[in-house]
Amino acid sequence: MRKADRLFQLVNLIRVHQPISAERLAERIGVSVRSIYRYIDDLSLSGIPVYGTAGVGYALDSDFELPPLTLSRLELDALMLGVDMLCASADNDLSGAARTLLSKISAAITHHAVDPGMAPIRALGSTPTATRDHLAVLRWAIEHASPVEITYTRLDGICSQRQIFPIGLFYWGGKWTAGSWCNTRAAYRDFRVDRITSINLVEPPLPERPALDLQTYMKYQASQWQAARATDTTLSV
Repeated sequence: MRKADRLFQLVNLIRVHQPISAERLAERIGVSVRSIYRYIDDLSLSGIPVYGTAGVGYALDSDFELPPLTLSRLELDALMLGVDMLCASADNDLSGAARTLLSKISAAITHHAVDPGMAPIRALGSTPTATRDHLAVLRWAIEHASPVEITYTRLDGICSQRQIFPIGLFYWGGKWTAGSWCNTRAAYRDFRVDRITSINLVEPPLPERPALDLQTYMKYQASQWQAARATDTTLSV
């Protein structure tokens, strides 16, 4: 990424998340904290009204406004491809939100024509209606920290009833999985959404929701993948 792009990203992050620490900015942009300090100096020298408070973080002057939105041709292609992929794979509400977002961006851009139908890079195929409906329920459950009950068919054909707390939805280029805490197994589990045959919100909710979050789930999955790779390496030797 060019330095100019990083500076623009930095301004956007500060504007949206202010106040935000140098450590958090470094994590989001993928550079060192020392680089963030240099970038902040560059922004100040260029006239961007950014200021920092010890122990709090960086913020922008309340009167600061970004210049009109500009996108390169490649950035616009990436945006239209992302919208196309969402429309082909996500639930109806999320697909509609993607189209609305593109129309808002189109209204703000005058230097490029925004027409998804004429985009040279396209996402083909579609997600079955039943899977889209399940995705909508799972997304609602994640947003409201609500458990659901599913009927699930494993790859070996075994069917079971599960009570789960969905934590995240992940698209694997053709298939969606729901990262979840499985109350039935008292462990983290991943469920392919296309193998869910029925799904219902649990009424009334389960008595207690485990102290779960996406970060804990991701750390657990990373440890599982590392253990699996270590086993594969040992077996190959």
